[in-house]
Amino acid sequence: QVQLAESGGGLVQPGGSLRLSCTTSGIIFNRNNVGWYRQAPGMQREMVATMTTLSTGGIANYAASVSGRFTISRDDAKNTVYLEMDSLKPEDTAVYFCWLGRPHLNFNYWGQGTQVQVTV
Repeated sequence: QVQLAESGGGLVQPGGSLRLSCTTSGIIFNRNNVGWYRQAPGMQREMVATMTTLSTGGIANYAASVSGRFTISRDDAKNTVYLEMDSLKPEDTAVYFCWLGRPHLNFNYWGQGTQVQVTV
């Protein structure tokens, strides 16, 4: 069974940091692009960060709103995706979802989401 499990969310003050983790199983992890998406109340889900397979260079892409503050990484030996979030702002408050996608194929996997709240 394919499983993606996010962890590391929580409540943090503006300017603080969090590190999200997404552990996976039942997936040929290294063949998948990975990423993080988020959805705030009343808003559509938006891309936060993605990274290609390591065999293609592990190229990262970031939403403009988080560029310079967030860092995506992957550890294929651990089948895990990370999102380091620094200098957090209240507008970063959302449910964050882990995503895996197989290049050139319509296979997309989603985690259950983890809540991030940035409040004074």
